[in-house]
Amino acid sequence: MIRGIVYMILSGLSFFVINFFVKILGNPAQPIIPNLQTYPAHELVFFRSLVSFVISAFIIKQKGLNLFGNNRRWLFLRGSAGMVALTIFFLTLHKLPLAIASTLQYLSPIFTVLIAQQLFKEKVTPVQIMSSFLAFIGVLFIGAPSLLETNSTIDPFWLVMGIISALFSGIAYNAIGKLKKTEEPINIVIYFPMIALPITGVWCLFDFTVPVGIEWLLLLIIGIFTQIAQILMTKAFLATETAIVAPFQYIGAIYALLSGWFIFDESLGLIPVTGITLVLIGVLIGTIFRKKKLASTKIS
Repeated sequence: MIRGIVYMILSGLSFFVINFFVKILGNPAQPIIPNLQTYPAHELVFFRSLVSFVISAFIIKQKGLNLFGNNRRWLFLRGSAGMVALTIFFLTLHKLPLAIASTLQYLSPIFTVLIAQQLFKEKVTPVQIMSSFLAFIGVLFIGAPSLLETNSTIDPFWLVMGIISALFSGIAYNAIGKLKKTEEPINIVIYFPMIALPITGVWCLFDFTVPVGIEWLLLLIIGIFTQIAQILMTKAFLATETAIVAPFQYIGAIYALLSGWFIFDESLGLIPVTGITLVLIGVLIGTIFRKKKLASTKIS
């Protein structure tokens, strides 16, 4: 049990490292590493995808697998939805406080449930409805200052974009659920960079910042920690019951809140912090309940 919890905490820390460096590379005024260039979100997605593709392609070659997999329609959907979700998420990291952008992304399990209900006729229970409502109220709390205060630094447009990013993540997660019985995990992983690389590559032809010096290292860190985070999360769910490790999945929100406060000077008022808490509680309840429900269904 302890091993699974440790894996999940380290996974959350790895995802935080990714978000932290994306934030730095999109914020020229940040005080951590001076004189860095500003990188557009699509370029960060391109480099992240490049590293992921190289690692995944090597593994596929070593295992002698078919690069394109079997169910290519759903694989394409997984890759496309994931690319849209990540690009928008990186944009919100540039435009919103780190804690708020990260928390909005945690709404994806709520959308996963709602989409699964439509696609796979998965029954939505009262507990899941309650958890979704709680998370929705949390989002309203997060957005309240931007609507009520004239000097708020939180732009409602980017709050909506953060929610849209979580929606596309929910689509990608449902595609993964559909594919896990027919595809090798590494084939599911590689479809993201296979879709993202050509699209963001063309985009980079029109808007590209040439990396210099330490910036190459930061871009490499983003790509490598993406693989590390996914591996650690998988190990966590394999080592320990989901209901036990799932709460530790959201520890990244605490990292984001503290670093945003102390490093990026993104102090948040009581209302947004309350909203973040409500979102995390709502998503946590929904995640644990759904995993328990799926486990009991498999047993029966």
